[in-house]
Amino acid sequence: MNRTKNLILVFTFLFCHIFYAQVGEDKESLAKILETIEQQFECNFSYADNTIAEIFIENPKTFKSLKNALKYLRQHTKLEFTVLDVSNITVSTNYKSNTLCGYLIDIETEEPIIGAVIRVDAEITTTNEEGYFNLERPTENKLLVISHLSYKGVRYQLNSINESSCDPIYLVPKIEQISEIVVRNYLTKGIQKTSKGSYDIDYKKFDILPGLIEPDVLQTLQALPGIQSADESVSNINIRGGANHENLVLWDGMKMYQSGHFFGLISAFNSHLTRNATLIQNGTDADLSEGVSGTILMNTDSELNTKTKTEIGLNLINADVFFDTPIGDQSSLQLSARKSINNLIETPTYKQYFDKAFQNTELLQDSDNVIKSDGEFSFYDVNARWLYEITPYDKIRVNFLLFDNNLFFLENAVVDGEEASKESSASQRNLAGGVSYLREWNEWFSTDLQFYASKYNLESINHDLVNNQRLLQENEVFEEAVKLDTEYKLSDMISLYNGYQYQETGVTNIQDVDDPLYRKEVKQVIRSHGLSSQLGYTSNDFNTTARIGVRFNYLEKFDSFVIEPRISFSHRFLDNFTLQLLGEVKHQTASQIIDFQEDFLGVENRRWILSNNGSFNAEEGEYDIPIMESVQGSAGLFYANKGWLISAEGYYKIVDGITSKSQGFQNQYQYINTTGSYEVFGADFLIRKRLNKFNTWLSYSYGDNQYTFSELEENVFPSNVDIRHAVNLATSYSLKNLDISAGLNWHSGKPTTKPIEGNEIIDDKINYETANMGRLEDYMRVDVSAQYQFKLSKKMKARAGVSVWNLFNQENLTNTYYKIVEDSVTEVQQKSLGLTPNISFRVGF
Repeated sequence: MNRTKNLILVFTFLFCHIFYAQVGEDKESLAKILETIEQQFECNFSYADNTIAEIFIENPKTFKSLKNALKYLRQHTKLEFTVLDVSNITVSTNYKSNTLCGYLIDIETEEPIIGAVIRVDAEITTTNEEGYFNLERPTENKLLVISHLSYKGVRYQLNSINESSCDPIYLVPKIEQISEIVVRNYLTKGIQKTSKGSYDIDYKKFDILPGLIEPDVLQTLQALPGIQSADESVSNINIRGGANHENLVLWDGMKMYQSGHFFGLISAFNSHLTRNATLIQNGTDADLSEGVSGTILMNTDSELNTKTKTEIGLNLINADVFFDTPIGDQSSLQLSARKSINNLIETPTYKQYFDKAFQNTELLQDSDNVIKSDGEFSFYDVNARWLYEITPYDKIRVNFLLFDNNLFFLENAVVDGEEASKESSASQRNLAGGVSYLREWNEWFSTDLQFYASKYNLESINHDLVNNQRLLQENEVFEEAVKLDTEYKLSDMISLYNGYQYQETGVTNIQDVDDPLYRKEVKQVIRSHGLSSQLGYTSNDFNTTARIGVRFNYLEKFDSFVIEPRISFSHRFLDNFTLQLLGEVKHQTASQIIDFQEDFLGVENRRWILSNNGSFNAEEGEYDIPIMESVQGSAGLFYANKGWLISAEGYYKIVDGITSKSQGFQNQYQYINTTGSYEVFGADFLIRKRLNKFNTWLSYSYGDNQYTFSELEENVFPSNVDIRHAVNLATSYSLKNLDISAGLNWHSGKPTTKPIEGNEIIDDKINYETANMGRLEDYMRVDVSAQYQFKLSKKMKARAGVSVWNLFNQENLTNTYYKIVEDSVTEVQQKSLGLTPNISFRVGF
């Protein structure tokens, strides 16, 4: 099947729903009508299921405005529709009595809120396991105050609360204030665009994406405009043209130095334990440091669980188990574990991932009469989170995680007439643990104190049988940090955020050879202090929000200060338009470099190193590693109405202090060490339409990414990750318990450098053309996925899924480089995943 025919099939499938029509009866359920209004006006109704059960009214199909729709609903249902802000409405009954009671409900999950404190003067009570509270109603019109550690506090005058109606009262989680959401369901359900310019992903609400049967955290981010993976790996994320090591990755506030399994092809973060994720491209809050290109925040659920939940899942790559149980009335424990299944069975999916991960490495290539055999690879991860709510105002959280990748293979050869066999190996591990204490002193002031330690280790042992030599390489990062953040509400509209962070990062690199004896061990340590202050403003009508702050960093080793201003501004106008302006200055002291492409067996050849800021010894082979600094600015305009979303955002970013060793050159600059910068001008566009059960979006990203290295022959030339044009077209369809999604990914080819044709070798070296003036062929991939949810019993739910990555088995090149073999130049190609199916089955009880 040729490419043209494939594209015709895909476009036909993606847009066939435009002609979809549905003829309803004269009366429809209120639940369905509310869903239609949500789609039309980009709003959200919150209610208890029994409030609207069995209510059927005539469906006018369309309304002129949200105000008009609410008026119609009040007239025809006799229910109360309370507008919380511009896009959130609660639905409740309307009874009269002399008792004050109610149910506190999480507005996002609709789960009961336990342990909330309700006060009316001196009378105090708390909500039970169902979120219920009951008080004797005072005769006077007094103030009802509701507070909870994890939710935004609210106050009501008693005359505004229905007597004895016991209606649900919906509280807004502090982790995602509804007033900060600019665009709800940005691509699909669960993805929000906030007033701070970030993207928030709620995995409890998350919908299906093309090619994914489970919500892989890092893969999800790559569906957003401006986010690419130049080598198609999941963990090597390029945020608006930046390198992966320029991203700050935090899991419950702990910094991660490893993010992938299969050496980058699968996210190491278990999405079943991760409650939400946040992507920040620009306008970062002042309390966060480093990550000159972007920030990825992941958080576990912050609420106590009252019922034991267990989930068991299996797909063609790994098996996992998730366990969440209460421990007494004041604490709960979450555990999750995941393990690759190739020790039991090697599925076609596993083989595709294996060949992709280890192509062009020592594992799959025989050389110098050496034969590789019996290769074995495995990975696992373990996560734990314990919550202890000492009082409704004091909460302790303890986190632990462990990621591990292991690779072993035998090398066999005949040396001096005798058979010899040695085992080579590579391992990658990230271990982290942390404790945080959150205290809500009163309705206006709260503090969050955290301590964590994180350790990353990459180690390989490589045996050269022909030369009877063993090479040991090791890269270790150990980091400890303590952080205190405070929030003080000066008024309902203005909040002041202050913080302090102390961080100590140590990096050790080891090279050890047994014949001839040689050992080099380099240790580096950087200690830093950070003070941050930020002012936040939200207007009474929630239409305008702004944050302006500054961070002061002191680096002990260099006795230097780095000052970083931050700003974000969002204004909603004409009901459906939102303007956003973002800016930031950031620095970073840890980066990754590549000495030789074959380091660490070639499977993970990047190693972490700390800045020396010019204090290095060139005679000892040390490199100049400056402190990286970035400046970013962006402006965006968004339109959302009646299921339509149109967004456009332009940006400029410059990152200074990069090294050529960190960029992965495989041309004439592969062995040159110098410093420089890169500059990106870009724009991201998105158009999305929700129509009945269909949801379709088309995104386009443009980025002009240029290096500047003053000491190289070409001072200015395209970046290695200069993907100039990228298009993502996708659609999803939901029908009761069935979800189907398909999508097309296309982007222009990466830059490459070719040898000069007819004069490829000069002085035993490859004679290259001008750096990065060539391009690989365009990349194109079509993915599909589907999942079905059903009940096995009253207490047991199941979900089955199927996906196909690269449906048409398109052969895409992610990289090419050249080497001299027997006095001639040979091209080495690195290919993307071919057609890769996957099947999953998950049971929860």
